[in-house]
Amino acid sequence: MLKIEDLWVSIDGKEILKGLNLHLPQGETHVLFGKNGSGKSTLLMTIMGFQRYQVKQGKIYLQGRDVTELPTYERARLGLGLAFQRPPAIRGVKTRDVLFACAGTKPYMPLVEQYNFTDFLDREVNYGFSGGELKRSELLQLLAQDPSMVLLDEPESGVDLENLEVVGEIIGRLLQKDRRRGHREKSGLIITHTGFILDYINADSGYIMLDGKIPCQGNPREILQHLKQYGYEECARCLR
Repeated sequence: MLKIEDLWVSIDGKEILKGLNLHLPQGETHVLFGKNGSGKSTLLMTIMGFQRYQVKQGKIYLQGRDVTELPTYERARLGLGLAFQRPPAIRGVKTRDVLFACAGTKPYMPLVEQYNFTDFLDREVNYGFSGGELKRSELLQLLAQDPSMVLLDEPESGVDLENLEVVGEIIGRLLQKDRRRGHREKSGLIITHTGFILDYINADSGYIMLDGKIPCQGNPREILQHLKQYGYEECARCLR
């Protein structure tokens, strides 16, 4: 589904990603751990094609197609979808209009009703939303878009426990967790600092990002337990 080879990325002349490699098969969910400033969000924004993130070297492939030079909207049309950690408010644009644009010809009202979001349709996008409402808005847009490759930037950030369960349920639906692994068509890459989202979503593989690189891969729950016990600094010392 997603393959990244020797990716080097800079922002405003500063090198952030340094020879990063990642292989995410179809139907799998992978989780990327890392402390703040390690380059996690930069990776997602680069995969999505935002212009500020300059690819200096390397390739990004989506379902075998080289998308490294494609603009963001073309990547979205090919099946990439992103939920931001802190989505911007868009004044003057109603949530209804964004969901309609994401869904195209697909019906979206059943999703809105199922997740109790009807009262937000005529509000400006994300304006005045609480943390949980922001996440539900973002994830409903993804459900309406129905991407094949789902990118989630710290989905548990700023969400209370009651809403976190709903967030986990929507992510599970996005990633077809109700199907057996071999029958899933969608893949997911979730980045997290705390790992709380693993209480609600099962991941197939985990990574640790340090200083713009991914030096470690393994069982995500074992990685999380190690991080809880020893922290990221112990990982850095181990690699040195």
